[in-house]
Amino acid sequence: MAEDHLQRKLGLFPATNIVVANMIGAGIFTTSGLLMAGLNNPLIMLALWVIGGIIALCGALSYGELGAAMPGAGGEYHFLSKLYHPLFGFLSGWVSFVVGFSAPIAASAMGFSEYFCRAIPAIPNGFESAGIMDQAATRTFLSVSVILIFTLIHYRGIKTGTVIQNILTLLKVALIVFLLLAGFLSGKGDINNFNAVSGVSSDFAGWKTIGLSLMWIMFAYSGWNASTYLGAEIKNPSKTLPRSLIVGTGLVMLIYLGLNALYIYGINPEEMKGVISVGGLAMGNLFGKSADTLFSLLIAFALFSSLSAFIIIGPRVYYSMAKDGLFFKSVAQIHPKFQVPSNSIVLQGTIAIVLALSGTFEQVLTYMGFALGIFPILTVIGVFKLRKDN
Repeated sequence: MAEDHLQRKLGLFPATNIVVANMIGAGIFTTSGLLMAGLNNPLIMLALWVIGGIIALCGALSYGELGAAMPGAGGEYHFLSKLYHPLFGFLSGWVSFVVGFSAPIAASAMGFSEYFCRAIPAIPNGFESAGIMDQAATRTFLSVSVILIFTLIHYRGIKTGTVIQNILTLLKVALIVFLLLAGFLSGKGDINNFNAVSGVSSDFAGWKTIGLSLMWIMFAYSGWNASTYLGAEIKNPSKTLPRSLIVGTGLVMLIYLGLNALYIYGINPEEMKGVISVGGLAMGNLFGKSADTLFSLLIAFALFSSLSAFIIIGPRVYYSMAKDGLFFKSVAQIHPKFQVPSNSIVLQGTIAIVLALSGTFEQVLTYMGFALGIFPILTVIGVFKLRKDN
């Protein structure tokens, strides 16, 4: 079996943390301004976030059933190979390699650099003035640097990596709760911001905009299946795995709705349009420029948690594929000291860096959103096949 050399060390808390960390990443902190630019209506945007959450929760329930019945490393690759045919697992594994994990790592790193440079503009401005690199190159340099740092951290073992992951996730959730409480209690927002501005047209172009918006929202919700990728390393997976998926996804849905309501409360819809660092703008409006700087910096470092989670789970897919002879053989190598799929981790980091160097944030989002929707749907359908076969 592909998981023979991986040890079951993870309980409910770290498994749920992986789900929460994997979901709450660049998407929620960066897409709402882009969504508003197309939708022109805060209530439609909130409705789409609710729909996205319901879809994610249904997916978590389905994957929970599959994970309990077929615990193992690899997530969709593992499920599709068992349910249908190894060819389906092979295709999903290769999509995961480029789109499912490497691209979100790049997106989280790029989101970090956006917020970091918003918080401390003196750094990109200083490099540009000194003729070292322009502002775009500075953002790219920061993105590549954090990918390298966290790849090295998780190269050194699952135990150390999950301790750091747990700390980062707890800090991120605490930050978000603080943002919500402080923002709504400030009384400095405007409830009238929730009123419709104009909305989208009812023709094909309008439905296309709604479809693209929902695709970006589902990118923000991606990760609801995260703990299934670590099925071979979770204790008592038949109970722990489904619980981690359902609890983690439900918590994130509530957080997302709260954050979007805060963005709308703190920012006029017209001002929000096209803004990537929307969380920093909301805090700046509610508490002043100094708050914009502080919270942009905090959100930048909160994105470390999701980036870290992607770096943990992705290599387990490529490891499983390589063990089954469907990926480069060297990727199946387990490090003799750190007991992790070391070559797999390095390969994933390399692809993420290439993506960070080659595209804009919006390009990476669109690229991910389309490809990530195909195989989860096929996997969810597999629940009915599992029930029929049993």
